[in-house]
Amino acid sequence: MRIGELAARAGTTTRALRYYETRGLLPARRDGKGHRTYDEGDLRLVRQIRTLQDCGFDLEETRPFVECLRAGHPEGDSCPASLVVYRRKLDELDALIGQLTAVRETVAGQLARAVGVPPLERSREWGRAREALAAESLVPGGPEPLCELGGLEK
Repeated sequence: MRIGELAARAGTTTRALRYYETRGLLPARRDGKGHRTYDEGDLRLVRQIRTLQDCGFDLEETRPFVECLRAGHPEGDSCPASLVVYRRKLDELDALIGQLTAVRETVAGQLARAVGVPPLERSREWGRAREALAAESLVPGGPEPLCELGGLEK
């Protein structure tokens, strides 16, 4: 297949494919007329890259997964190097969650202070408010649960 078809089938752009090629993640094969050509294996590589990037992996972090597929493994995460990247990403995400939790607690404390909730009551009031919201979200036809980062949960 040509680059446009690969881009369409993989849900990306030809520009991204050319970039993957320059980074050594996608093979650079050409036909007799000099056009780039790709096969189903290349589609698997690009889909693996896109899936990982959608989960927050940077392009270089996808390399072990791509190499695993190129080595003939059925899945990009069948190789030890891919598992190392997964573990590192989980550690990174856990650290970010910890940071966000601390910031959230600070902001919640500032809000409670600003509206005049006594320090001892802040944690009790917060717990009651969360329980009430959780109960409302279970009522048929009730409000959609809101994501704490500002959007609706899907």
